[in-house]
Amino acid sequence: MRGAVLHAPGDVRVENRDDPRIELPTDAVIRLSATCVCGSDLWPYRGIQTVDGPTPMGHEYVGIVEETGRDVTGVRPGQFVVGSFFASDNTCEICRSGYQSGCVHRVPVGELGAQAEYLRVPLADGTLVATPEVPSADLVPGYLAASDVLGTGWFAAVAAQVGPGKTVAVVGDGAVGLLGVLAAKQLGAERIIAMSRHTDRQKLALEFGATDVVTERGDDGVTRIKDLTGGYGAHCVIEAVGTQESMMQAVRSTRRGGHVGYVGVAHDVTLPGMEMFFSQVHLHGGPAPVRRFLPELMALIADRTIDPGKVFDLRLPLEEAAEGYRAMDERRAIKTLLTV
Repeated sequence: MRGAVLHAPGDVRVENRDDPRIELPTDAVIRLSATCVCGSDLWPYRGIQTVDGPTPMGHEYVGIVEETGRDVTGVRPGQFVVGSFFASDNTCEICRSGYQSGCVHRVPVGELGAQAEYLRVPLADGTLVATPEVPSADLVPGYLAASDVLGTGWFAAVAAQVGPGKTVAVVGDGAVGLLGVLAAKQLGAERIIAMSRHTDRQKLALEFGATDVVTERGDDGVTRIKDLTGGYGAHCVIEAVGTQESMMQAVRSTRRGGHVGYVGVAHDVTLPGMEMFFSQVHLHGGPAPVRRFLPELMALIADRTIDPGKVFDLRLPLEEAAEGYRAMDERRAIKTLLTV
């Protein structure tokens, strides 16, 4: 099969890879309908996160079940399925508490490389959720977003305690931040402040439900949030970047007693203990337990209540994955969908 492989920073190639096969009785093999490039894929692409030799890429996926192991009972060949970026058994104590991304048997799908024609999905019964029927083509991007960025933005909003009457600030205008805006809207936030310097992303944020846009960042961004909230700061802040600047901007934009939901993959982030102590800000986040939210999110997509697939502003065939990476790296695209 064909699949994207990162050989070195900036060097993505689509090449022949071994076809996946059933290795364990709990596996499934799916034929990908679509996959995509994630903002977190840019960390190794830029050389910030090191990779050891040629590395299959991709962890977001939807497709048709081709084959299942003998112990798989929850999905069957021919079904269209969505899975999360961590395979999980969905039965261990951690999974049952709603944190499937922390499953004691979890398998990172990124290690298997979902930017490809086929994918082996471990722990298929606990990982994959099937739609009632194979969806129309226009719904596929929305389901693909649910595999990671929608579920991650939704978890960020839940972790930040977003709800009716709340003011929410969103730090980060990539796909996760934009879908954090959508999630905040769906969860009933009264005011949603998108922090963005890019006109195309501001437009989509407003379409998803933002009520205000702040172009400043860092200390200036914090000051602007305070100005918009009577000096208090936001009740809820979503952090969707993963840098020192974005984390501190999020914390300092939050009012005392408020909540930060952080889902940006942290790189060299340290928290000043004394400032955190006196901030009285709640912090919760990490790898999103996407599997917890998939049934609800897939239902909202199916009945067209939400259209998270709008974050895909560039669509390319799998063979042109390298251009998809370049476009996102150069901020010419919010998120690249790869057709298979």
